[in-house]
Amino acid sequence: MNDPLRDPWAGPMRLALAEAAHAATAGDVPVGAVVLAPDGAPIAAGHNEREATGDPTAHAEILAVRRAAASLGEWRLSGCTLVVTLEPCTMCAGAIVQSRVSRVVFGALDEKAGAAGSLWDVVRDRRLNHRPEVVAGVLADACAEQLTSFFRDR
Repeated sequence: MNDPLRDPWAGPMRLALAEAAHAATAGDVPVGAVVLAPDGAPIAAGHNEREATGDPTAHAEILAVRRAAASLGEWRLSGCTLVVTLEPCTMCAGAIVQSRVSRVVFGALDEKAGAAGSLWDVVRDRRLNHRPEVVAGVLADACAEQLTSFFRDR
């Protein structure tokens, strides 16, 4: 949906963009993620922390999914929505499938490493036992600009 005023995912994506800004402040690639409970309330958030922690798995999506599971006391995130500023990579797509997230909403496409439709489509692979709904392109320009600005400044 192109109209951010009418897009129901614009508000949660703005929360994810704010998370991404925290990553950039710490010198990490600005990717942010928010997990919404089945009722739409935010229950967890994360931003890239690879540089801060030295952990190659500290992607925004992984951290947000881990925190959501801890918050719910359950590894199954059925009914939950993951909102993330950049299309998930293969590692994150695998975690999304394994955690049973019901929906993935993302902003910018990642044509070099995206695994939710652009380069690969791991999250909707028919061979897997769980396939979340995917909503792409929410506030895509704002999400892409945040990344472009970060790399331009480096």
